Amino acid sequence: MTELPWIEDAGKVAPKDARAMSKLFFDRLQVLEEGTHEYQYARNTLIEMNVSLVRYAASRFRNRGDDTEDIIQVGTIGLIKAIDRFDLSREVEFATFAVPYIVGEIKRFFRDTTWAVHVPRRLQELRVDLAKAKEELSVRLDRDPTVKELAAHLELDEEEVVEGLVASNGYVAGSLDTPTTEGESSSDHRSLADVLGETDPALETVDNLQTLAPLLRQLDPREREIVNMRFGLEMTQSQIGAELGVSQMHVSRLLARIVKQLRAGMCVEV
Repeated sequence: MTELPWIEDAGKVAPKDARAMSKLFFDRLQVLEEGTHEYQYARNTLIEMNVSLVRYAASRFRNRGDDTEDIIQVGTIGLIKAIDRFDLSREVEFATFAVPYIVGEIKRFFRDTTWAVHVPRRLQELRVDLAKAKEELSVRLDRDPTVKELAAHLELDEEEVVEGLVASNGYVAGSLDTPTTEGESSSDHRSLADVLGETDPALETVDNLQTLAPLLRQLDPREREIVNMRFGLEMTQSQIGAELGVSQMHVSRLLARIVKQLRAGMCVEV
C-alpha cells in the first residue's frame, strides 16, 4: 500500500495540484480505518487542500455585507460534508460534487441568520443591488456615492434608494456592545449598553404609593392612626398598645387585618 505523502501546508497547494492529489487521498481514505491517525491526516489534508473551493463559492456572496471569514467557515462545513460523502466510483470531479454542498450550506446560513426584522422581498433584493452599486461606484469615484448617484446608476427614484438604504438597517440587529465613541484608550470607549436608559427603581415606589393612597383613605381614623404609628413613626407593637390602651397581641391582630386588607386592595388595583 502506497504511503500518503506528507504535506507541510496543504492550504498552499495550488488548485490544479490539489485536484490530482485529492484523488490519491480519497483513494486511500476509502480503505483506511476511521478514527486512526492516518485516516484523520488524509481527511484533514483533503479539507485544507480544497479550501480554495470554499473561497471561490464565498466570492459569489461578497455583496451580502457579512464578514467573509464567517461565510468561509460556514462554507467549510459544506466542504467537509462533501468529503465525507464523496465516492470515487461516481467518476465525477470532486470540485463538481463539492461546490453545490458548499453553496447550499452558505445559502442556509443566510436564510437562517440574516434579516433581523421582517423586510419585504423587493427591499431585500434592492439591498443586494445597492451593495453592488455602492461597490462599483466607490471604485469609480474613489469615494462613497451619494443617493442621487446611486439612483442614476440603478435607474431608480431617489425615494426608492433611500427606502432601500433604510431597510438595509434591518439586515442585522446591532449589538449592545457596539462602541458609540472613539477615544485614545480602551477606557474611553463606551458601548451602546452603557448609554441606554434604564427604569428608575423609585418609579415602582411612586406607583405603589399612588395605588395605596386611596386605600388608606378607606380605613377608619383609628386604623389609619395604627398604620401611621407602625410604619410612619416606626413604633413597636408594645408602644402602640400602650398608646391606645390595648395589649400588644391585640395590636398585632389589628395590624395583620389592616395589612391584609391593603394588600388585597393593591392586588385588585394592579
